[in-house]
Amino acid sequence: MSDFSSSFWEFYVGAITLVSIAACAVLLQTMSTRRVPGGTTQTTGHTWDEDLGEYNNPLPRWWIWLFYITIVFGLAYLALYPGLGGFAGSAKWTSVGQYEAEMKEAGARYDPIYAKYAAQDLKQVAADPAARAIGQKLFLNNCARCHGSDAAGSKGFPNLTDTDWLYGGDPETIKASIMNGRNGVMPALGAALGEGGTKDVMNYVLSLSGRSHDSARAGRGKQTFATICAACHGPDGKGNQTLGAPNLTDNIWEYGGSEADILETITKGRGVNALTPGTSAMPAHKDVLGEAKVHLLAAYVYSLGARPGK
Repeated sequence: MSDFSSSFWEFYVGAITLVSIAACAVLLQTMSTRRVPGGTTQTTGHTWDEDLGEYNNPLPRWWIWLFYITIVFGLAYLALYPGLGGFAGSAKWTSVGQYEAEMKEAGARYDPIYAKYAAQDLKQVAADPAARAIGQKLFLNNCARCHGSDAAGSKGFPNLTDTDWLYGGDPETIKASIMNGRNGVMPALGAALGEGGTKDVMNYVLSLSGRSHDSARAGRGKQTFATICAACHGPDGKGNQTLGAPNLTDNIWEYGGSEADILETITKGRGVNALTPGTSAMPAHKDVLGEAKVHLLAAYVYSLGARPGK
């Protein structure tokens, strides 16, 4: 890759660009020569349907001048803006500079609004329709690609509209999740349990939510669960919000609750290093959005389940 960091490539790109424009101008000039009145019109030699020939006439003058205008425009653009290798352009424009200017303008306009809501309690903000409208826009721009535009989630991404929370659903905990992110991991246990042991635990997990299961396998799986799984999910399988370990008794499943899905979860694990699709990693947004915007976003997410004022 070091070969492509040489300043030679800046001159190479600039030269190719200018030569290409010049070549277009030369080609245009050669194709715009007028036919001498009374002279013999030549053809290109292409003939269709025996007598339909293609004449070698000059291009229309309006089209030629339009092409010349585009060449002049291109040269003027390259003089003002970046496009010739390392030449920055006389206007000194950069995409970063434009972004920073727009962000500064947006900050001057919207920061007072964010600051007003940041000074309020999260539950108070969640009960304000105007604040929820702002929070919804923040959610759609930053969270919908994982949790869905309706916040109902999908396989591997929690539903934010119900009352089931991996780390807790109080306003401050929701804000902490958005600010700092979460990184829950379910280790792969297939190799340690073996095929039979994995099926035993799967049947016991099914029994926790009152679903159809093999009682003999569930009995054996209960002992394994108490030894290996209870450390995270608790002895009764109701989970641990400190660790983000889900409740296995409520029949709410992040990765699917079918026998195949549960078996896959136990066998391969879930999380950032799992071999299966989906991830338990929730990225931190404090550096992307800042605390004031996260405050509004957390209030909106809280309102989805708590429904304040209703």
